[in-house]
Amino acid sequence: MLWFQVGSDEGSWSKMFNFTSYDPEVSETHAFLFGDMGTSAPYTTCSLTQPESRNTIKWLTRDIAKLGEKPSFISHIGDISYARGYAWLWDLFFSQIEPIASHVPYHVCIGNHEYNWPLQPWRPLWAQNIYGKDGGGECGIPYSLRFSMPGNSSLPTGAGNIATRNLYYSLDFGSVHFLYISTEINFLPESEQYAFILQDLEGVDRAKTPFVVVLGHRPMYTTQYTSPLIDKLRESLEPLLVRYNVNLALWGHVHNYERTCPLRNFTYSNSPSSYGTAPIHVVIGMGGQDWQPPRLTSPDHPEDPIFPQPEWSLYRGDQLGYTRLYATKELLTLSYVGNHDGQVHDSITITSTNTQMLIKNSDNPVRLQSWFLLVSSSLLSGMGLGIALAMWFSHRTRRLRQWLPIHDTEVIL
Repeated sequence: MLWFQVGSDEGSWSKMFNFTSYDPEVSETHAFLFGDMGTSAPYTTCSLTQPESRNTIKWLTRDIAKLGEKPSFISHIGDISYARGYAWLWDLFFSQIEPIASHVPYHVCIGNHEYNWPLQPWRPLWAQNIYGKDGGGECGIPYSLRFSMPGNSSLPTGAGNIATRNLYYSLDFGSVHFLYISTEINFLPESEQYAFILQDLEGVDRAKTPFVVVLGHRPMYTTQYTSPLIDKLRESLEPLLVRYNVNLALWGHVHNYERTCPLRNFTYSNSPSSYGTAPIHVVIGMGGQDWQPPRLTSPDHPEDPIFPQPEWSLYRGDQLGYTRLYATKELLTLSYVGNHDGQVHDSITITSTNTQMLIKNSDNPVRLQSWFLLVSSSLLSGMGLGIALAMWFSHRTRRLRQWLPIHDTEVIL
């Protein structure tokens, strides 16, 4: 464990912090992942802040402290401070994350609220109404100057300022290879980013890192809305995720949690044998931003916001929070922690042989497990005998031809 202070003799020094450095010989992986957290401002003059972010930080601090001297890191996948041109909000954000960022590495990737502006260099015709003014004129500059991520990816800004950095990169941490991509710049097959993604996935040593996790801001799959950008992501990048057996794809932008079964161009399977044939997509943009267009309700369920829910969407949760990842060479577990109660509401565990092991949903365990139903044991009264657990698998593989989208237009998230 390393101890450090920041500051200067001319000014002042901070309190003492401690930091556990990463040991490349250790195969265990501990990570905390989320998107769209923002910051909370103690001023009534600014209404566009995210008070829920304080709860997320509280429970993250708890979980990191529980690890003791075990190394871990944070992944914040876009829409970081929601400063949108107000530098003081960046300052508040860094003060808010100090309890965690002073102890563990804080990895980021860029989102629309760090980057988007009409003068940015990549604005294809199909994206004219998608890449708007969400960045408030920042054009990725504060993001580039305040963070330093691995790699050397950069792109000149359309306004002629310094180049935007930290766009795409990868790293190994324990038994997991993490690949960060940008959905805000060109990701089509002719782009430099596409070439990087291809080369990176080709070079993964699965003996060293049996699990591969891809992270980006805008989702490839979501029931919240549809968009030409989602279609382009699937057309361009999904074949690479499938070809190189990516285990998980984690996305932000939508401010709630959603997990799918393995998906490949809307082809899906609920059988355990399908796990490993296509990535599981998880939307984790529930870090703290509490504004979200309401989900469309069903006429048959006017009070239930989870309808309609296509079969490939296995679980959706509206409580803000974060995900917790733990992995060894044999298995990887991703858990969804709510920031109101600090409890796990959804969890998935897979093995390095790409076989699904267990899904657990503390909110509604029976409804979630459409392909994996775990019948808990019960005691026979007066006999003291336990009834053994029973498993029932329903194998269903089909092509999803049509589904009703929750939102049919891109929204500013």
